[in-house]
Amino acid sequence: MNRDKWGLSKSQRMQLKVFICFLGMLLLLILLLGKLLLLLLHMRDDEDFPLPPIPILRILTNVWVMEMDGEGLTVFQDGEREYYPWAVMGTDEEGHERLYQPEPSAREQVADVILRDGRVSGVVPKLEKINGKILSADDSGVEVEGYGRLPLAKDYKGYRLYDSLEMCTVRDLRFGYNFTDLCMENGEICGVLMAKEEAMEYIRVLIQASDYESSFHTRPVFTCDVGYTVIYGPYDDLKKESYSAGEELAFDMDGEYFEGERVRIVPDVLTGKISLVNCHRSQGTPAYRGQMELLRTEKGIVVINEVLLEEYLYSVVPSEMPSKYPSEALKTQAICARTYAYGHMEQAGFPQYGAHVDDSTTYQVYNNILEQESTTTASKDTYGQLLYTDSGDLAGTFYYSTSCGVGSDSNVWKTKIAPTLTYLKAKALSAPAMEKGNDGGLGEKLKDEDAFSDYIRTVREDDFESEEGWYRWQYRVEELDTEHLLTVLRRRYDANSQLILTWIDGEYVSEEIQSLDEIKDIYVESRGSGGVADELVIETATQKIKVITEHNIRYVLNDGSTKVERQDGSKVSCPSLLPSAFFIIETGKEKGNVVRYALIGGGYGHGVGMSQNGARAMAQAGYKAQEILLYFYEDCVIKNIYE
Repeated sequence: MNRDKWGLSKSQRMQLKVFICFLGMLLLLILLLGKLLLLLLHMRDDEDFPLPPIPILRILTNVWVMEMDGEGLTVFQDGEREYYPWAVMGTDEEGHERLYQPEPSAREQVADVILRDGRVSGVVPKLEKINGKILSADDSGVEVEGYGRLPLAKDYKGYRLYDSLEMCTVRDLRFGYNFTDLCMENGEICGVLMAKEEAMEYIRVLIQASDYESSFHTRPVFTCDVGYTVIYGPYDDLKKESYSAGEELAFDMDGEYFEGERVRIVPDVLTGKISLVNCHRSQGTPAYRGQMELLRTEKGIVVINEVLLEEYLYSVVPSEMPSKYPSEALKTQAICARTYAYGHMEQAGFPQYGAHVDDSTTYQVYNNILEQESTTTASKDTYGQLLYTDSGDLAGTFYYSTSCGVGSDSNVWKTKIAPTLTYLKAKALSAPAMEKGNDGGLGEKLKDEDAFSDYIRTVREDDFESEEGWYRWQYRVEELDTEHLLTVLRRRYDANSQLILTWIDGEYVSEEIQSLDEIKDIYVESRGSGGVADELVIETATQKIKVITEHNIRYVLNDGSTKVERQDGSKVSCPSLLPSAFFIIETGKEKGNVVRYALIGGGYGHGVGMSQNGARAMAQAGYKAQEILLYFYEDCVIKNIYE
């Protein structure tokens, strides 16, 4: 056996070497621990002792990577551009710093960006994307044709990529169109990319149930004047059934047609019309152009009519303005209606169902009255025309029935956006004002109580609507009902507690009204442009209540039974809302208490934007649609969306 001078065999020598190495490593570890202990002890005695550098890590989630170069990258996050340099990942053989460099495919993508000490050390692009017709969306998910409903990640981000780069949300999606890519991660939508903007031709209208009683149908029944097809089932197994013209088909909540997300009813030819048999409108049974889409919800079946915007107007304009009005007036209504509708195509009113508007007075009345040749012609003559502000935004084309000779501005509604709508001004609706292009500031002058009182008591023959029944009216409440007044005050408080205030300790505050004493006085404390009542005060011996906005004032002073007497002597019921807030109030008292009141007023509607009867009179006087619109909507322009 081969042994060394110490008598150790080869295997024993190897074991000894291993043992010595182990002891060396153990000693080194002890020395390192000892050094660390000394450092810690030293830190306790010296607060300025430099700490070992600890990298600060940060992750930017679902940001938009804009640009990358040799030095770093630019991202768009929460509406701001931010630049970050690349992190140093080490040195090369020549001792030069080696910077982090992502794949070029990470540019112009949604990505997670990892920062180490403020430098980019990682970029994880979200490359999985889908595209399809967006059918609906809410805060929990997005419904896409061909994919169904996809969940929305809690930390998702949305980006509008066309024009200027901006943040967006699912509220900005264009329903019925495939303008948006959706970035996916782990089965959830992590990024919304509004990639393009094109002129939209189709509007999606939620059709309310019979007599507008509900947004939900229990058992809708359809037929068509031509053959039609029903498409239903899951996207990977769509089924089609054909039906003959006149054949009726009912849809039950638990019926076989709701196997998938939605059911579609499509006429076999483009000019076919679908009738909703068990839905009543003023015209009788309504028939709709385009196609129908049915969605089952917990509350009932939602019915959506997808129709060309231009054909939608054929049934809107006659429902909003009498078809016998002059053609130039009908054209103004068509442009206003189209602009209003297009605004909701950009910002849908019912994103949870994928509908832009409904067919009621909440938006624009649709298909309540039969199409008329005159209004259809007006829509065709103004094909594609929209009203824009001088800043390039769609104008808010508000309109109302009749003025008292002057309108108001959007501040009557007390919304945050109202002061920015500077193209909506209080203007005199008279021939002299129209010829001059201004009214000498009449709207501001009528904020004064005495000036407005003189104005509303007078009939001015130069006013375009001086012969309209609603131009002047009176409302005489012979017996003030305090209990009814208390009830309506409470209702308006419940609707918006910031607009019904009570005087307490020297200031008006929002406080629920428990009771109402005998009324000592009722008066208009403040008027808006054009003289519209803006703030109304109701005083008792112990209370002072302020009612704010023209709408609330019109609601509160309506006793629910008194009829309005128009200037032509006709009497009209207004069961819930006074004709307008352009009025003065006169009270009758007994023993110091208000027991009756009378309103001397004029106009019908809120007074903002275009007066429809004013437009009619202007058209009769020879003015063209464009002249009329640009008088009501100052500094605006008319453009064709399809050119």
